[in-house]
Amino acid sequence: MSGLPGASTCPGPGEASDLKSPLGAKFREPLTEARFQQLFGDAEQEPELLAEPRWSRLRRLWRGPARACSGPGPWPLLRARLPPLRWLPHYRWRAWLLGDAVAGVTVGVVHVPQGMAFALLTSVPPVFGLYTSFFPVLIYTLLGTGRHLSTGTFAVLSLMTGSAVERLVPEPLEGNLSGIEREQLDAQRLGMFALQLGVLATFLSEPVVKALTSGAALHVLVSQLPSLLGLPLPRQIGCFALFKTLAAVLAALPRSSPAELTVSALSLALLVPVKELNVRFRDRLPTPIPGEIVMVLLASVLCFTSSLDTRYNVQIVGLLPGGFPQPLLPSLAELPRILADSLPMALVTFAVSASLASIYADKYSYTIDSNQELFAHGVSNLISSLFSCFPNSATLATTSLLVDAGGNTQLAGLFSCMVVLSVLLWLGPFFYYLPKAVLACINISSMRQMFFQMRELPQLWRISRVDFAVWMVTWVAVVTLSVDLGLAVGVVFSMMTVVCRTQRVQCLALGLAEGTELYRPLRESHKLLQVPGLCILSYPTPLYFGTRGQFRRILEWHLGLGEGGKEAPKTDGPPDAVAEPVRVVVLDCSGVTFADAAGAREVVQLASRCQDAGIHLLLAQCNASVLGTLTQAGLLDRVTPEQLFVSVQDAAAYALERLVRRQ
Repeated sequence: MSGLPGASTCPGPGEASDLKSPLGAKFREPLTEARFQQLFGDAEQEPELLAEPRWSRLRRLWRGPARACSGPGPWPLLRARLPPLRWLPHYRWRAWLLGDAVAGVTVGVVHVPQGMAFALLTSVPPVFGLYTSFFPVLIYTLLGTGRHLSTGTFAVLSLMTGSAVERLVPEPLEGNLSGIEREQLDAQRLGMFALQLGVLATFLSEPVVKALTSGAALHVLVSQLPSLLGLPLPRQIGCFALFKTLAAVLAALPRSSPAELTVSALSLALLVPVKELNVRFRDRLPTPIPGEIVMVLLASVLCFTSSLDTRYNVQIVGLLPGGFPQPLLPSLAELPRILADSLPMALVTFAVSASLASIYADKYSYTIDSNQELFAHGVSNLISSLFSCFPNSATLATTSLLVDAGGNTQLAGLFSCMVVLSVLLWLGPFFYYLPKAVLACINISSMRQMFFQMRELPQLWRISRVDFAVWMVTWVAVVTLSVDLGLAVGVVFSMMTVVCRTQRVQCLALGLAEGTELYRPLRESHKLLQVPGLCILSYPTPLYFGTRGQFRRILEWHLGLGEGGKEAPKTDGPPDAVAEPVRVVVLDCSGVTFADAAGAREVVQLASRCQDAGIHLLLAQCNASVLGTLTQAGLLDRVTPEQLFVSVQDAAAYALERLVRRQ
């Protein structure tokens, strides 16, 4: 600390008549921003140029992609967009291949019944669920960076898509149900990657996502009641759809089918215990018990041998078309009708997928590229939509299953695709007699983890009351209104809590811990030293239009700059502290992460008022962005560069020396 040129000594306790230096030790020359730039930065850089011009930033951002398209650049760009070129040469075939094969086949077996079940949520024939379990998984394997991520059909996204389908196509036609709206939706998601808008998903906080999925699970449960009871009821959409469906089910309950009710009860009696066993004995089982596929096979055999479809009018899946559908290009004429549905679906898709990928990347010590993930999911949905696939994303259930089964890399997705491909090409007729009530039971049982998220609420209450409020508001909005409107309410409420918390932040007066260079809030200890005439304030929040009024009132309160004139300032120190007019004020700006034009003008006005009141204003630890904004607002017309310091310690040392000289 004393090795810099020009080291000096702060006045000791006996060098002033009534002012004692709390440092009482040698101290280096205080560093201003300008002096720091001369010693450690660009000597020719002036304070006015600390903020990088906007056109320079744009030019720097453009150079990166421009270099990638010339000279040796295309190969790194290709490796960045095709992750297998990076991880496949280092693949440990002997150690990982068996685990990837077993995990992929296990997940593929689950994809078959789950894909057909989630297709019912989307209001499309079951075969489209198989398409969605094949094409997106294959494409993500080639483009994704999440080694343990399993993509495919997702209940919440299927429910949101189904609501859009029911609204746009009230009476869908066979074989033409998942066309235009999904293709345009996913084309927009790909466009979001081109604009580098992956950061939009950061607005979906963890409480919002968990409340959204938990509330959507309740929607899934209620929407499947007609299928469980054999009631041919129209699907309710819009606000209060959950309560409308419950009312319709209760009114039609006497007309329920005993046969389908029996099939549903037996299916749930098998699926729920099997899922519980898989969870409780996860560490002991070599692979999870495939309860869904066992249930599908048993129900198909039972329906075939007992002729439940003809004797008791049980609804069955019917013939699954073999092979693949013909590619179908979308019609841009439908784009305006689906824009309102596309944004929430895109955000939910990427937020859930990116959060899952990050969780397992942290667990297994590797990194993911968020924009590459957005690109992978965008391309996956865009291309697969040409083959009658509905929107898809990563799912917690199959991702957890893949990890538990021993999956190591994206190669597991290829084995999963092989299982689904065998069903599409050869095994489809075996599912002809599968009752649709069984698919509804698979939907309900798959919601188990989402329902159990409510068990985290007591812990969330203890950790953060604000996050608890965000969770509850989002959940109530999703349940009472709809999934997409509930998502909007949750995001807005979550952002409002951030704004409100910045409004409630207090400006703290700092004091020096004796024998150190550490400054702490005076309220924390009575042993901290406060120098008469010196006020050190820390403002730990962004300075923008929403906090400028609070900033002005707090500074007036501390410095005595109110309407009453130069009154004695308030203090956070001990009760017996001697109040003395402030002659030097140090404003610690380390907590000011950004400042807008209104906030910057407030600081300039503060500097002008301090100058008129005879108070010497010092600013410490302004980051480059804040300092650039303040400079553009005209701060250097009110203060000199010598009043801008790199740290509170430097500003305080300069202030002490100034006060001693005035004595």
